[in-house]
Amino acid sequence: MKKELFDDLLQSVQEAGAIMRGEMAPSRIFDFTPLDVKAVREKLNKSQHEFALMIGVSTSTLQDWEKECCIPQGPARAVLKILEKNPQEFAEVLEAYRKSLAGDLQVSSSQQG
Repeated sequence: MKKELFDDLLQSVQEAGAIMRGEMAPSRIFDFTPLDVKAVREKLNKSQHEFALMIGVSTSTLQDWEKECCIPQGPARAVLKILEKNPQEFAEVLEAYRKSLAGDLQVSSSQQG
C-alpha cells in the first residue's frame, strides 16, 4: 500500500476512535430508523388499496412494507418520508397530479376522435 493511502486510512481510523470516545463530532449522521408505513397510511385515512394507488405501488407491495417483510427503497422511501412529515400537503399534491393525468388522458382521447 502506498504511504499516502495508508496515512489517509490511519487518519480515518484515528478520527473514528475520537468520535467513539466522544472527543469529536461526526461529520455526518445517517438516519436508518425504519418507516412505519402503516402509520403513514392511517394518518391519511386510506385503505391499503387506496394508499397503494396513491403512491403508485401494488397493494401486495404495500402489505409487505406494512408487515416489514420488505423495506421501501429509493423514490418510494423518499415519498413515504415526505408523507410521514407532511401527510396532508403531499396527499394534495399527489391528488392534483392524478387529476392532471386524467385531464391529459381526456384531451388525448378527444384529439384521436
